[in-house]
Amino acid sequence: MTFKVDARRAKKSYPANSMEINCEVGEAILDAFPEMKVDVHKPELRINVEIREEVYIYSRIIPGPGGMPIGTNGSAMLLLSGGIDSPVAGYMVSKRGVELEATYFHAPPYTSERAKEKVVDLARLVSAYSGPIKLHVVNFTDIQLYIYEKCPHDELTIIMRRYMMKIAEHFAKKDGCLGLITGESIGQVASQTMQSLAATNAVCTLPVYRPLIGFDKKDIVEISEKINTYETSIQPFEDCCTIFVAKHPVTKPNIERIEKSELNLAEKIDELMQTAIDTVEIIEVKQGE
Repeated sequence: MTFKVDARRAKKSYPANSMEINCEVGEAILDAFPEMKVDVHKPELRINVEIREEVYIYSRIIPGPGGMPIGTNGSAMLLLSGGIDSPVAGYMVSKRGVELEATYFHAPPYTSERAKEKVVDLARLVSAYSGPIKLHVVNFTDIQLYIYEKCPHDELTIIMRRYMMKIAEHFAKKDGCLGLITGESIGQVASQTMQSLAATNAVCTLPVYRPLIGFDKKDIVEISEKINTYETSIQPFEDCCTIFVAKHPVTKPNIERIEKSELNLAEKIDELMQTAIDTVEIIEVKQGE
């Protein structure tokens, strides 16, 4: 077997420098195992020596998740669904030191209680990396039904998404969050074209962070498997978005036309939104609970 000694001297008062340590440790290894050979370019075994207050010797490095300490970059509101993408988006932003809250839109009886439990499970899995998550569960049924009744069906997804963003932003501002987080990726579905994203952005005053914006689905799935959310995300419990999807949704919505369609909602939408806000269920989600 070939080997290399790689010494680092963080404690500069140690009497030997890094090169001297490499030579002395290497000599001791060759004395004990004369069949071994030194290869400084492509060794089969790399022996790391760190000189600190103690001396650490190891040959295996296990990568950690990296990132920054939680909370050092403020907090943000994650729009969390039961899919693959949004838990990954929350994980990626939390890696950069952002504390997470989350909002989930529930639509009973069109979505089951098990769908809600699935989202709570996903929040719990993400909390292993992000710390505790304050999850807002919003009853969105009456708003969805009203939009379904009053608006063109090819615009349903965009208009529903705009009202989700408004409600999530309400809770974000109330709790001092500095932005919204979504799991959107350009062109993945009809509501995630550039035009659709512009239409949903138009109702927000806080910044919207989309860490997966340029990712392929394969890339997102790989991260979800790494953080252990994939198997939960693919459980067959529908969230409210998929129940009211149009057969032929608009892929290049015009914001002015969308706003004109939303005028049909003027009679009741503010009241319905306030009811949804007033009846929100708050769940404090922690790892292992």
